[in-house]
Amino acid sequence: MTKKILLLGSGELGKEFVIAAQRLGQHVVACDSYAGAPAMQVADECEVFDMLDGEQLMAVVKKHAPDIIVPEIEAIRTERLYDCEQAGIQVVPSAKAVNFTMNRKAIRDLAAKELGLRTARYYYAKSLDELKTAAKEIGYPCVVKPLMSSSGKGQSVVKSDADLEQAWEYGCNGSRGDIKELIIEELIRFDSEITLLTVTQREGKTLFCAPIGHVQKGGDYRESFQPAAIAPEHLKEAEEMAEKVTRALTGAGIWGVEFFLSHDKGVYFSELSPRPHDTGMVTLAGTQNLNEFELHCRAVLGLPIPAITQERMGASAVILSGIASQEKPRYEGVADALREPDTDIRIFGKPYTKINRRMGVMLCNAPLGDDMDALRDKCKAVAARVVVC
Repeated sequence: MTKKILLLGSGELGKEFVIAAQRLGQHVVACDSYAGAPAMQVADECEVFDMLDGEQLMAVVKKHAPDIIVPEIEAIRTERLYDCEQAGIQVVPSAKAVNFTMNRKAIRDLAAKELGLRTARYYYAKSLDELKTAAKEIGYPCVVKPLMSSSGKGQSVVKSDADLEQAWEYGCNGSRGDIKELIIEELIRFDSEITLLTVTQREGKTLFCAPIGHVQKGGDYRESFQPAAIAPEHLKEAEEMAEKVTRALTGAGIWGVEFFLSHDKGVYFSELSPRPHDTGMVTLAGTQNLNEFELHCRAVLGLPIPAITQERMGASAVILSGIASQEKPRYEGVADALREPDTDIRIFGKPYTKINRRMGVMLCNAPLGDDMDALRDKCKAVAARVVVC
């Protein structure tokens, strides 16, 4: 059953996927735009190239002749993956899924217009004038995002006409690839937000992990916790939405489906990633019988997943760099942090630092039914002991 897997994107999520794949005897070629990326450190082979260059991408595919292509990031010339799929290569979850979800326009129109899911009201803008017109329709405050970005890049909250020009420039500069179009949407007054990790299988029913609560800052994940408190009727609504959208996109794998929760208005579909989700790193704390990377790997390989069981509650808190340096980073305070019981750490192994770059994650767990707020506070406090130097 050994397969050759071409991993497109070799960050911290890719690294954990490679580890899961290696444990099942797979051969992984890790690709990224820079050498020494985290997943490259544990893969069988690696390639450094610009994945937005379609010719370079196809040259690497031809060179390695993979059985499976697993995209881990957005910055890929995704339309070329249709050619790969037609040539008999398995694209995860599918070429359609990757293409739709790499662009907010495609996935939002699918969710709202074709599937009828509840979303924020939205418009698109290809110019500053179109952005101004859309803002008048939406009203203030509103949210402006690039169609193609990740980790909150290019995203801003606009409170008045005076903010629009800056939001346009910031959104275009934060866009990945060559798409210069923004989405503007109403600001949902939500009570909380969750990630619902959803697993689709080649054979077998769609499975759901316990909902993961998360906190973002500047559109980027800072902490997550599982299980998140959610009303049973809202969880049922979220699962129905997640199953509907993943079925439409087709394919097998794990999906990070994000929702806003409003006690008054119910569940709003927000975004979807066709791969392991950064907030799902909390599953590395042993919260489930299989973490999100093991689930993704099993689904990709067509191996059965009889059930997902919640074993304990968990929390994660990111470790950010406060410095920018091309030197290999050092980490102080790790031993002090690990003196706390039921605590673990993942240092990603990124070869250089940037201000606020995610360099590691702290993981804490506790028995089901314990105080979640106390567990979250503990995890954040322990993470703060680790300093990137």
